[in-house]
Amino acid sequence: MTDTAARPHTDEPRQRAAPPSDTAPLDDPLRGFFDEIERLGIEHRRAAGEADLAHLKRLERWGLAAAAAGTVASLFRPNPLTTALIAQGQSTRFLMMHHISHKGYDKVPGVPERLTSKFFARGRRRVVDWLDWIPPDAWHVEHDHAHHYHLGEESDPDVLDRNTKALREAGRSPAEIRTIIGLFACAWTLVYYGPRTMAVLQRKRDKQSVENLPTSVETLNLRSEDGREALKRTVVPNGAVRFVALPAMALIFGRRRARNMLLNLLIAEVVRNLHLFLVITPSHTAADLRRFDEPAVGRREFIVRQIIGSANYRVGGDALDFAQLWLNYQIEHHVWPDLTMLQYREIQPKLAELCERYGVPYIQESVWKRLGRTLRVLDGTETMVVSEIDANDPATWAA
Repeated sequence: MTDTAARPHTDEPRQRAAPPSDTAPLDDPLRGFFDEIERLGIEHRRAAGEADLAHLKRLERWGLAAAAAGTVASLFRPNPLTTALIAQGQSTRFLMMHHISHKGYDKVPGVPERLTSKFFARGRRRVVDWLDWIPPDAWHVEHDHAHHYHLGEESDPDVLDRNTKALREAGRSPAEIRTIIGLFACAWTLVYYGPRTMAVLQRKRDKQSVENLPTSVETLNLRSEDGREALKRTVVPNGAVRFVALPAMALIFGRRRARNMLLNLLIAEVVRNLHLFLVITPSHTAADLRRFDEPAVGRREFIVRQIIGSANYRVGGDALDFAQLWLNYQIEHHVWPDLTMLQYREIQPKLAELCERYGVPYIQESVWKRLGRTLRVLDGTETMVVSEIDANDPATWAA
């Protein structure tokens, strides 16, 4: 891996021909900003070590403990603590997949093979490492590549503002739209994220554009070969293990215990979906963030887009960051996608200070405020700016 900021693992982002304004002027006031971005990335990658690995393993233990406690307690009547423990246990696997898939731990000295991108959740290890509605290889293509390298463009499959446009065009009131979104959020990894990642994977495999993706219903159409594949790889594995096999195993304790487990698992699934919706969707959807109508021109613009197209939440110690699944460091994660979780906490104040020094917009608020801004875009109360920027003119960077 090269020591560069936000560098793609394989395919480079599509780029249009650079206009004259993209060429840095001789008297370049922003050179220090971009040089510092590169220096920080190199410095932190080289510093990865035992503390980073110990930190990852500690978070994994927290997640396993939550999952184990929740699973045992699920034999009894459903209650908020049980479902929260189960949900957090599952979400911890998503947290690990997110950073391991980005190769954040591949070059940490002493990292075990099971915690590397080439092994984690691959093949049969999907059941052990990250059993979800989202196939791991589809996530890698859809998120690690299509989303990260085309943030906010039409080629970004995760532009929620665009993907919910039909709700606003149907003439529904903001209250009606929010009600629909609330119901959608209860199961969005099943009805939206899983099918969408499979659609991107299938399009990429067939060397087709990922723009104008089919709906989830179209993706899971059993009359097509792709639809049967998508259903088999999204719905069947997680559904069969989590909601059939586990309650069936609980039958040894009696039907009532098995029924309690099934109810707890179903409620926990709703809780997990709401939690993920809360911490994922506000990252790139708000009127004070940017969308882009063309591919990036050069590395400078690519880096700037990661900053002005993303938002952070409040950051702190392990408890707060763990609760937000480390998605409170989205700006840093998009600038340097292959750092460890501990390094994001260390590098965040440095990037925030650097942006302030050079007048670069750096958005950070509580997750609840960010959710409110996201909902105002989704219900049509506010809109996101979609335009081009000049990589050498910070005056064009603000939304």
